[in-house]
Amino acid sequence: MDTSRFLEDLQLVPEYLDRMAELLNGGYPGLAELPPAQRILILGMGSSAYAAATAARKARADGVNVQVELASTVLLPAPAPDLLVVAVSATGTSVEVLAAAERYRGTGGLVAVTNKPNSPLAAMADHTVAMNAGEEVSGISCRNFRHSLLVIAALLERYGASYGMLAEEANGAAAGARSLLDSAERWLPQASDLLLGPDGAFLLAPAERFSSAAQGSLMIREVPRRPAYGSETGDWSHVDVYLSKTLDYRALVFAGSRWDRQALDWMMPRGAQVVAVGGGFPEAALTVSYPGQERWLVSALVETMVPELVAWDWYSKDPEHSWSAQVTATPAH
Repeated sequence: MDTSRFLEDLQLVPEYLDRMAELLNGGYPGLAELPPAQRILILGMGSSAYAAATAARKARADGVNVQVELASTVLLPAPAPDLLVVAVSATGTSVEVLAAAERYRGTGGLVAVTNKPNSPLAAMADHTVAMNAGEEVSGISCRNFRHSLLVIAALLERYGASYGMLAEEANGAAAGARSLLDSAERWLPQASDLLLGPDGAFLLAPAERFSSAAQGSLMIREVPRRPAYGSETGDWSHVDVYLSKTLDYRALVFAGSRWDRQALDWMMPRGAQVVAVGGGFPEAALTVSYPGQERWLVSALVETMVPELVAWDWYSKDPEHSWSAQVTATPAH
């Protein structure tokens, strides 16, 4: 991992999303060969699991029998002729994904979704679908997260899901991400100050885009190594509301949940600082907007750019607190 190059990876997000739009417009490579299936199981860890869950939730609403499981679980269904298993790992080397996929080796229905078509996961699978995210020089999954979401959505469309025109959504996401990068000097300093508190940052997102809260908080933990926590906006009132009473509460709210108001009604009387993304509230100290934010899939692909850039800003201003610097400074025993 080379955290110092994280910004390089972020700056390439719009270009690679535009490339994805071209691939999606022509029929995404590797999908036409997939076998029929009545049930779909998606396996992943971390960012892969977050992206898969967002794509699968929409597919289930469309009537597709699809479930997402952490690959680390031992409670997996038996191989069966009607079961398609989609194992997702950007590197193709995640030990948990490899272990779970082993159960389905040779069944004819194991699909690898990976950014490394020559990886151990691809070698194990019956079918491989590439993420086409390019090399992430920082080793941090930002483009792979977005590409996982698009590839899984394209895959699930073959089995009855509907996400609109995926190529147009990818183009819209490229435009939204480019806008956030280009305007960062106007909103990033304030967002960084508002969210930088002694008790960490708290990210809220609608259930339909919970991946944004999960991925965004992961980026804050992974890049500057600071505490961050993701909640679904409605569930926040059941699981995280308590901390808003006792901590210096700094919230990043991805707007669009029917339960935004309920969360704000708890937070604001307790003195919380709120940054809103993709829609504003009178109570927000800062609102960050971008083109296409009214489209849920565009939002899911774009809005994590805000915590990603905040994470980079914190890291670049305080690099001695990064993991790599701490390891270098630690004497050998």
